[in-house]
Amino acid sequence: MDTGTPQPDLRAIKGRQQATWSSGDYARVGNTILLVAELLCEAVDLRAGQTVLDVATGNGNAALAAARRFGTVTGVDYVPSLLEDGRRRAAAEGLPVDFRDGDAESLPFPDVSFDVVLSTFGVMFAPDQAAAARELVRVCRPGGTIGMANWTPEGYVGELFRTTGRHLPSPLGLPSAMRWGDEATVRELLGDGVAELRAARRICVQRFPSPAFYVDFFRTHYGPTLKAFAALDALGQGRLAGDLDALVREHNRSRDHTVVIHSEYLEVVATRR
Repeated sequence: MDTGTPQPDLRAIKGRQQATWSSGDYARVGNTILLVAELLCEAVDLRAGQTVLDVATGNGNAALAAARRFGTVTGVDYVPSLLEDGRRRAAAEGLPVDFRDGDAESLPFPDVSFDVVLSTFGVMFAPDQAAAARELVRVCRPGGTIGMANWTPEGYVGELFRTTGRHLPSPLGLPSAMRWGDEATVRELLGDGVAELRAARRICVQRFPSPAFYVDFFRTHYGPTLKAFAALDALGQGRLAGDLDALVREHNRSRDHTVVIHSEYLEVVATRR
């Protein structure tokens, strides 16, 4: 039945997202959250020889962490420049990671292909959340493990996106990516595909030289923030910069001139039914 509520154009949104994540230099941002991938590999108790898929791998933090544990690793993403950066990183460390082009909502692999399926702050941004969740389950073998790290809506990154959204709202009808940071929602999304799920709130500590440095860093390197500034006129850019500066200062735990941010995320470990 037609409810009269406009439905988001997911294809168009995905195209804009791809352009967003291709902009800036996400690798610079990814460097500040590297430890999360290492901890996720420990949380899923990754073993040498297991087949591992890192979905929405970006420039490969979780894929490389799995390869350091001698997994047989594939990383997929739909941003070619990030995949190239992942390949360079793998080559520099001598790690055999297979980086491939792929969409989290339609993974290019047969059913039950992997022992472990990972995502660190990646799948959560897929526009079609139900499709992305189905794909995580589909490619994981029965008894295998799905591990995720997702920003929480109550944490700092949730506040960051809400602050940006006040200046440049998200497309009408598109569910918040931060839903993946809510345990009940993750259980609902993965549904009957998993037999067991445990979730824990963790803290990722990020450190920067100053509030002004932080704002400029994200404005320059982080695609969503870069695109938000680009969509605003000079007055709007000044207001957004001021609000981001205030947000950083509010959450700063440093007692000196530097910045120490505690960003909360949800660590999810689920067993495929």
